[in-house]
Amino acid sequence: MLFQGELYCSASIRGFIKAPPPPKTQSPFSSCRPKVCIVGSGPAGFYTAQHLIKARPDVDVDIYERLPVPFGLVRFGVAPDHPEVKNVINTFTQTAKHTCCSFYGNVTVGKDVSVGELQQAYHAVVLSYGAEGNRSMGVPGEDLAGVYSAKDFVGWYNGLPSCQELSPDLSCETAVILGQGNVALDVARILLSPIDILKKTDITQPALEALAESHVRRVLIVGRRGPVQIACTIKELREMVNLPDTRPEMVAADFEGVKDAVKDLPRPRKRLTELMLKTAMEIPGEKEQERRNNASRVWSFRFFRSPIEIMADPDNKRTAGIRLAVNKLEGSGDGARAVLTGEVEDVSCGLVISSIGYKSLPIDPSVPFDSSKAIVPNSMGRVQQAAGLYCSGWLKTGPTGVIATTMNNSFDTARSLVEDMDSGTLDISAAKPGSQSISGLLEKRGVKPVIFSDWEKIDSVEMSRGEAAGKPREKLLTVEEMLGH
Repeated sequence: MLFQGELYCSASIRGFIKAPPPPKTQSPFSSCRPKVCIVGSGPAGFYTAQHLIKARPDVDVDIYERLPVPFGLVRFGVAPDHPEVKNVINTFTQTAKHTCCSFYGNVTVGKDVSVGELQQAYHAVVLSYGAEGNRSMGVPGEDLAGVYSAKDFVGWYNGLPSCQELSPDLSCETAVILGQGNVALDVARILLSPIDILKKTDITQPALEALAESHVRRVLIVGRRGPVQIACTIKELREMVNLPDTRPEMVAADFEGVKDAVKDLPRPRKRLTELMLKTAMEIPGEKEQERRNNASRVWSFRFFRSPIEIMADPDNKRTAGIRLAVNKLEGSGDGARAVLTGEVEDVSCGLVISSIGYKSLPIDPSVPFDSSKAIVPNSMGRVQQAAGLYCSGWLKTGPTGVIATTMNNSFDTARSLVEDMDSGTLDISAAKPGSQSISGLLEKRGVKPVIFSDWEKIDSVEMSRGEAAGKPREKLLTVEEMLGH
């Protein structure tokens, strides 16, 4: 069966001229529409697809995703109590349902199909599979029970199938989070939030039950530099300051000289620093003082500290504390460097969560990869020394920025690809089979892709399960469960 445009080029249709028979090297089922494949269905993948479809309506875009469900870190990274951030899913859904776009979940590129096979089937391949690895702290004791990466901890409470066995032990009173970015503050907020708030979100049921039983009452959020260099944004800080049943505890000495530095800071950084100063140094009003006095939980920033060792209990099995090096700053502003003073400080804790960054991993030996920067080397999204191969998102830049940052970087990659098509740098004159040949390969290999309408069935099941529990959704937690719907 032939699909519209599969046998005739648009020029032939316009002139009502029958297309000449295809040359022997070309399958009669191939279309002369350019075919682009995107690996990864998080924000980078979907924003790249969105821009491509808008800029070149004649392009067919296929998105391949390892999990049966789309949306990457919007589903598995964004905090459950930030539902407004997940609204981008509506835009991504529109893109996925566009006539020029197809979604194939449950397909692991690099295992079920190689990048080379995708390159044979498509005119261009865009790698947008993000950063699924963890940056190591590189300190003794980081493999002890009670030490987790923020990426895995977030994956656990957000329902990422590979993190469902984590079962973090929350029986201790003090938790230490290393890193002071938005992810660190998300983790702190989830650890300290009243259960009544969390149970109205799409946090998973096992995580909700574990947090309801949690003994954690104190969270220290540790950074190697000072208040002026903190990596979080004001929205996340404000949420911590206003979190019910908690009070902040800051070390006044950490804010020496900060007041003088504020006036020269750029506006967003200035507002953030002023809020921190106010929280740390100002005497609160009567109502706020009463709120703080009644709080049963405490959070605190610890600045100028770097981990040097996770200390074990007497049995050498579990985390009992962390040894921190005390730093001083050399230089000022964003360029300031943390330098060791030789002093150390020990903090007793039973839970350590490392939030020092995600890291991209290589997908296929054929794809260039810079392991020191943990990115695919590229120029404006064009992979170096690899014609027809592109990258977007964190794989392109490293794991920095918010969803809007990824949107802009993905639009830039899509622009590069469109420029290459328009200029002839990317040869799109020969027809390519696209998903037709890949579907055949996957079938032979016993891989059954999940298409977007299958995802919509999963979505519907999750929403109705959530409704029954008074939540926006109750996520399916295993690939097997997802494939069963």
